[in-house]
Amino acid sequence: MAGKVFLVGAGPGDEGLITVKGLNAIKEADVILYDRLANHKLLEYSKDSAELFYVGKSAKNHYRTQEEINQLLIKQAQGGKVVTRLKGGDPFIFGRGGEEAQELLKAGVEFEVVPGITSPISVPAYAGIPLTHRDFNSSIALVTGHEDPTKEETNVDWNKLATTVGTIVILMGVGNLPKIVPQLLEGGRDPKTPVALIRWGTRPKQETLVGTLENIVDKVRAANFKAPAIIVVGKVVKLREELNWFEKKSLFGKRIVVTRPTKQAKGFCRALAQEGAEVIEAPAIEIAPPESYQGLDDALKRIDSYDWIVFTSINGVEAFMKRLFELSKDVRFLSSVKFCAIGPKTARRLKDYGLIVDYLPEDYVSEGILAGFSIRDISDQRFLLPRADIARELLKEGLEELGAKVDNVVAYRTIQEEGNEELVDRLVAGDVDLITFTSSSTVDSLIKGLGNDYQELLKEVEIACIGPITAKTAENYGLEVTIIAKEYTIEGLLEAIKDYYDKK
Repeated sequence: MAGKVFLVGAGPGDEGLITVKGLNAIKEADVILYDRLANHKLLEYSKDSAELFYVGKSAKNHYRTQEEINQLLIKQAQGGKVVTRLKGGDPFIFGRGGEEAQELLKAGVEFEVVPGITSPISVPAYAGIPLTHRDFNSSIALVTGHEDPTKEETNVDWNKLATTVGTIVILMGVGNLPKIVPQLLEGGRDPKTPVALIRWGTRPKQETLVGTLENIVDKVRAANFKAPAIIVVGKVVKLREELNWFEKKSLFGKRIVVTRPTKQAKGFCRALAQEGAEVIEAPAIEIAPPESYQGLDDALKRIDSYDWIVFTSINGVEAFMKRLFELSKDVRFLSSVKFCAIGPKTARRLKDYGLIVDYLPEDYVSEGILAGFSIRDISDQRFLLPRADIARELLKEGLEELGAKVDNVVAYRTIQEEGNEELVDRLVAGDVDLITFTSSSTVDSLIKGLGNDYQELLKEVEIACIGPITAKTAENYGLEVTIIAKEYTIEGLLEAIKDYYDKK
């Protein structure tokens, strides 16, 4: 069976800038070859069975030669595999995609090109620099500042480019900038012409350096500004002063750790990233089924005997409903019972199953649930609490003090994740600004994972907690909590983080 190669442009760095067709090629690939500049988060969309090959290249450091990459593409495709060659930006814009396509053609391998959003256009846009503007220019040149080193002569006539093009965009030119600038000046370009260098464009670590042709080389040297970076030469650079939108986001450049379980963290991670943060996923816990369903099954068998079921998390809802369905029952089985949810997200998840919540507390904690039931007569009423194996006993004990009869059953387990080496490395390097905790269990597990040196590792890191109970757990470990959400939800935590940094 003949294979096929997709030459896919991964875009400039922001994972959201991958095309729909490019994403489908990642999802369907048997083999993926990916570059250094392709966002590695895109690999999370690949099949579990997909083989991944890193073929990144940087200046003076080629993990694989281009010839080796070509042969790997051909070998995998001739073996009947669907191969996705994931390249930063667009495969046909200074990406050697054309050369790879030629080699595939020679070998008789079918290929398809999936264009990507190219960095010379998108990166300046993220820096607030439109490449064209009718008040400034009507022409653009895209130029490489790093040609094939085996060539005897350059194909770029910098002297002519100097005055014939309004905006010049230079890729891979940081190292050669001291040679390029004099040629532009000799060609007649005004020394006062604005210049911008944009490093790691479209990513949270984007960095922009602005100067003019007469001082930009000195500025780059003084700032130790390194590749990879896009260079923009032209009057349009002035527009950055008013159009710089990306670097003004609330959380731009903040390195924020999310400790929620991976499946639950996606929405929160996405929201943080949309505000400009670099999200570091470090799940501290994993949600797992109970070691035995005996307690939950016994409760379900006598469900008619309960007056209330209290859900204190979305996890509890999911685990409860999953077991209900596994026992060949549906929501009609719950028609005689009332429901309490600890917060709006949990209530919304119940509603997804067609179940309407009868009581939602004002404060989204166990204490809030107890406050509401304390003004009701619940003497001799039966309560079912399907919860985690490590849930606090406060709710059970509080309801019993109010005269209720309570069955606290394990619906799921909270398991500590293994230590995260990447997170430790970043903490040691001082490369983390904020750690977010969404439950006491995430605090406990992360601290245990970091070991005895946790206070030293976290001494320069700010802490954000979803509510006072979680904050209290963090404080018990000697941590100083900087941010506590006023509304004990993920949305409330996000707003509290944004508000903190806006004021700061």
